[in-house]
Amino acid sequence: MDRFFFSAGAIAAFVALALGAFGAHSLRTKLTPEMLNIFEIGVRYQMYHALGLIAVAWAATRWPEAKLHGAGWCFIAGIVIFSGSLYILSLTGMREVGVITPIGGLAFLAGWAILVWAINR
Repeated sequence: MDRFFFSAGAIAAFVALALGAFGAHSLRTKLTPEMLNIFEIGVRYQMYHALGLIAVAWAATRWPEAKLHGAGWCFIAGIVIFSGSLYILSLTGMREVGVITPIGGLAFLAGWAILVWAINR
C-alpha cells in the first residue's frame, strides 16, 4: 500500500499543480474573485493532502505494523469531496454542492487523526 499511496499523492500533486496553473492563467478573467478564491482553496488543500498521502506512504515504510491505510483513504476521500466540491462550485456556481464540502473537511481531519494514532500505537 505504500506504493499506492505514494503514487496517489504524486498524481494528486500533479493534478493540483495543473489545476493551479489553469486557474491562474485561464480562469482569472472568467471567474469572479470570490469564485477564483474558492477554486484556489480547493487547489491548496489538494496539494496539502497530496503531500499527506506521500507522508502516509513514507510512514508505512518506517512503521510497517501501523494501520495507516485509513489515513490514506481519508486523504483521498477528502481530496475528492472537499476539493472536488469546491472545483464544481467555483466552475458552475452550483452553491448546493457546497453542502458536501464539510464532509471532505472531516475526512481530512480524520486522516490526520488516524495518522497520529497509527504511528503512536
